[in-house]
Amino acid sequence: MKLNIPMNIMSIETYKPGKPIEELEREYGIKNSAKLASNENPLGPSPLAIKAVKQYLDKTNRYPDGSGFLLREKLAEKYSVKFENVLIGNGSDDIIALLAHGFLRPGDEAVMPFPSFLMYEISVKAAGGVPVMVPLKDFAIDFDALIDRITKKTAMIFLTNPNNPTGGYFFEKDFSAFIEKVPDDVIIIVDEAYIEFVRDKRVFNSLKNPLSDPRIVSLRTFSKAYGLAGFRVGYGIMDKEISEILHRIRQPFNVNLPAQVAAAAALDDYEFLKKTITETHIGLDFLRTELEKMDLKVLPTQANFFMVDVKRSASFVFEEMLKHGVIVRSMKSYGFATWIRV
Repeated sequence: MKLNIPMNIMSIETYKPGKPIEELEREYGIKNSAKLASNENPLGPSPLAIKAVKQYLDKTNRYPDGSGFLLREKLAEKYSVKFENVLIGNGSDDIIALLAHGFLRPGDEAVMPFPSFLMYEISVKAAGGVPVMVPLKDFAIDFDALIDRITKKTAMIFLTNPNNPTGGYFFEKDFSAFIEKVPDDVIIIVDEAYIEFVRDKRVFNSLKNPLSDPRIVSLRTFSKAYGLAGFRVGYGIMDKEISEILHRIRQPFNVNLPAQVAAAAALDDYEFLKKTITETHIGLDFLRTELEKMDLKVLPTQANFFMVDVKRSASFVFEEMLKHGVIVRSMKSYGFATWIRV
């Protein structure tokens, strides 16, 4: 069979997920490994979320609420916005794809930092758009370079704060100066998957004053701080005109029933969230101190991970650490040959 596959689809490299932890342990003959590669919450999921899900398991013969009413209502209340300003998705990846399909015409450009979250590029290409990759400067977003790459074809800009994989971040003053130079018809997507871990109050928080600019779409997730990565729940806060377009093209039941229930309950689990943030900061400070004693460079971070220069092949270090039951991420594929992410 000869398939006629569009070139924009053929240009997408297949995402290569890491092996399941059980398979890695079998392959390397290790047990009780420490998985530090996927920026997950090592404390587990929110206990309130699990308790709530158990109460709904006998209702999973029914379709989930297609409007996501309960979860959207709670998010609207949390951020003092209206119900129609909230959109939930099967992870924030889902909303990124919806934005690309909803607002990119073939040939339209989407400006984004590089390296950053891989799904920006994939979603833009899948929608027929053109990703415009702007290299980081000193491991952080280069706002001047982003402005220089904006053209009449630019339809959207992706910003990640804190940035993955580097942990880089930007301040409110940097963002304010930047958006003044962005054309009025360009959507600015601010992905804040790690915002709960931020310690420096100067770091820009798009939901500190939500909907102050109709161009800004704020994205967040329950996968990290709330420990619900396996449920796949993300959400966006955005202008009503943007959300109405995304509701037209999203799948009717894009967030399943247990996921909606888990996320709604997790929002009330203040103790778990506080514990997660506290323990993460303790772990970050400990590891940074010990690695710097080894004369290794650790990048500044406001996320729940950091990058460290191991001064040798990152792939070699990755393999050797696997043998000791510690799973990290080699940054070689991102262009950082001697760096790992923890």
